[in-house]
Amino acid sequence: MFIILLHYKVPIAEIDELIVAHRNFLDEGYQKNYFVASGPKIPRTGGVIISQLNDREQLDAILNDDPFKINNLADYEILEFTPIKYHQQFKCFISNS
Repeated sequence: MFIILLHYKVPIAEIDELIVAHRNFLDEGYQKNYFVASGPKIPRTGGVIISQLNDREQLDAILNDDPFKINNLADYEILEFTPIKYHQQFKCFISNS
């Protein structure tokens, strides 16, 4: 699994110009079961995406289609981890591979 931390590089007004396109990108990722959760950081200096993928190259290719990345609005910090403990409700997101 991955935690993707977005760090905005531009003023929020520029982010807001592409927020609908970014959320459409996220919606597609949810439909394809790439993402588990996402949302803005507080304070709104970036965002967080949690991905259930286990292939970093696949994740990188997917993130390259994010309008925020295409337009160089945010830096992406990607943390990979192996969930050992988790709430039973989220078992469906955990791969045993």
